[in-house]
Amino acid sequence: MIEINKTAIGIAAGLAGTLFIGYCIYFDNKRRSEPDYKKKVRDRRRRNRKAGSAKQGMPNLNDHEAIERYFLQEIQLGETLIARGDFESGVEHLANAIVVCGQPARLLQVLQSSLPAQVFAMLIIKMQEFGNKASESREGLITGTRSNQNDSSINILETSGSAATDDLE
Repeated sequence: MIEINKTAIGIAAGLAGTLFIGYCIYFDNKRRSEPDYKKKVRDRRRRNRKAGSAKQGMPNLNDHEAIERYFLQEIQLGETLIARGDFESGVEHLANAIVVCGQPARLLQVLQSSLPAQVFAMLIIKMQEFGNKASESREGLITGTRSNQNDSSINILETSGSAATDDLE
């Protein structure tokens, strides 16, 4: 039998490690020297920043239990803040809950009957803002169309709570 001594094993391991590190350095250099590399990195960071700032704290949309926990947390927090008189923050949390809700129309009906008319109108405006942000990020809307949407938001504020849902449907 051939006896392999420890020095031969050490040399083989050192050589394998050196080859692996050389392989990594070669392909990293090849990747970085690609003409679109910096552009791709900037675009990816920009997308991550936008996604992080727009929906910070949003659950994984593939995890049903996480969505349910997030929904209940946002509803509870929104109701608590509205009860304390912090309508802006409360409406924002309720709007977050509506975004992940499976049946948003039903939830809006329940909220319309339980919230004061002006708070419900604030909620509708917040939902329109979410819709505007989503459509801008997807399609890059022209600023002229935004003024028409803002005019409809003002009309909702001037109407009563029951008329506000009629404008949506």
